[in-house]
Amino acid sequence: MSQTLDQAVRIAGYYPALATSVLRSAIGAEKVLGHFVHAETTFDDREVRRHMTVLVITGTRLLRVHMDDGAGHGAEGGHEASATVEATALSAIRNTAMTHVVHEPEHFKDGDLPSELVLAVGGSVHSRLDLEPATCGDQSCEADHGYTGTLTSDDILVRVSLIADGEASIRALQDFSSVLQGAIGARG
Repeated sequence: MSQTLDQAVRIAGYYPALATSVLRSAIGAEKVLGHFVHAETTFDDREVRRHMTVLVITGTRLLRVHMDDGAGHGAEGGHEASATVEATALSAIRNTAMTHVVHEPEHFKDGDLPSELVLAVGGSVHSRLDLEPATCGDQSCEADHGYTGTLTSDDILVRVSLIADGEASIRALQDFSSVLQGAIGARG
């Protein structure tokens, strides 16, 4: 694991020992070409929940490690965290999109940072298939017309905001996106 990735995980502060262990296992002997670490805290009526997403580019894969808080099992209701590793071959990535959101665009100058960035990566390992019976449009028809449906991929989405996450996060996502574009563009 690269020193800068290890440092970014420690700075994020979300169970760094667990995150580092999971990342080391996922990365193995591969070299880290780029990374992005995004820790987030959400609030609802009853609780505060933390989660962290770490994206890592190696020579062959895009890794997404997602860590979440959870309620513990048992009568004590202790605390737990879960970490999920998703690995996508760089050759399986079909597309990427970076949305730049600019508040008050009339004041935007070249070199200014966007107010928000949203990175979407298509080619994730998860997809959802929604099926329903097909019809011919005749309300009285009882024939079996098979099924129709839609296949929706579960893209990787990462959003950072200048106000909530700061300039460093905006720049880090821009840098990560550039490395990812180069990695998927360089493959044969």
